[in-house]
Amino acid sequence: MNIHGANPEKLYEYFNIERPKKILDFSTNTNILKVNVEIENLYSLISNYPDYECLELRKIISEYENIHIKNILFTNGINEAIFLLSRIFDYKKTAILQPNYTEYKRAFKNAIDIFDLNEARNFDNVIISNPCNPTGIFIYNLYETAREFNNTNFIIDESYIDFLIKMEREKFTLTKNIIILKSLTKIYKLSGVRIGYVIAPEEIISDMKNFQPTWSVNAIAQELAKKFLRNKDFYSKTREFYKNNVPKFMAALKNNGFELSDSVVNYFLIRVNNDLEIIKKLLIHGITVRHTRNIAGLNGKYIRVATRFPEENNFFIKCLREIVI
Repeated sequence: MNIHGANPEKLYEYFNIERPKKILDFSTNTNILKVNVEIENLYSLISNYPDYECLELRKIISEYENIHIKNILFTNGINEAIFLLSRIFDYKKTAILQPNYTEYKRAFKNAIDIFDLNEARNFDNVIISNPCNPTGIFIYNLYETAREFNNTNFIIDESYIDFLIKMEREKFTLTKNIIILKSLTKIYKLSGVRIGYVIAPEEIISDMKNFQPTWSVNAIAQELAKKFLRNKDFYSKTREFYKNNVPKFMAALKNNGFELSDSVVNYFLIRVNNDLEIIKKLLIHGITVRHTRNIAGLNGKYIRVATRFPEENNFFIKCLREIVI
């Protein structure tokens, strides 16, 4: 089953269920908050080639991350970064710390699944999402571990790190074996335009550029990213919203007898007997959630749910209780 869940209409089509007028999408774990953004000189942006170096954006990130611009590469979303890395590490022995995002497996077709981080020392590369997608669990002191396993490249996907309920982040220092993937589509809800970036040693960035198509990141994506990165108020508002609402949503579900993953971000897993059966019944109520049937170690025994607004979260709990109990 390849239905992701973030395209509700495809879920309704897949299960042959009539689509209601209103759908509450709990399957996508991007920011629920919205901000109005105006794009000046739109015609100029769409009629001219974009900056293939993403120079202005790299300067912003360089200052923000305290990293030289030579160590930064912008990509057409994190998926492009994953596939570029799979090209340059094609003949390397690679592991994926599971459970994890399924696109890693599509890119690194010969990768081995591992379930214990200590096994990483037996591989040339290990791919980790931190916070983990789909569990929401965060590995603290991961950079320190990477420095200890200095013969293994740590490819760390931090797409959801800005959603951490408690911002207890390890100070990042660039080393030869750490590659960081960052998404701007999650916190800034830019999924439709696809943009992210990589922080890595200069030789890794150079190798990735050799495989990346010119003008990979379009002009509208670049312009929107610049606006959002400079909008500190929206970032602060987002963090405050999830800091207040995620614990309440998770606590309410636990109080109703549901077992959750130990998430510290805006999404989490709920244990169920059969994910597809729950998904179908929730669709009738106008609710979509993410299945886990294709995720190693989960095998359809969980659904992934993201936090929405309080009244919507309460409606979800009500519907889930009616289905399960």
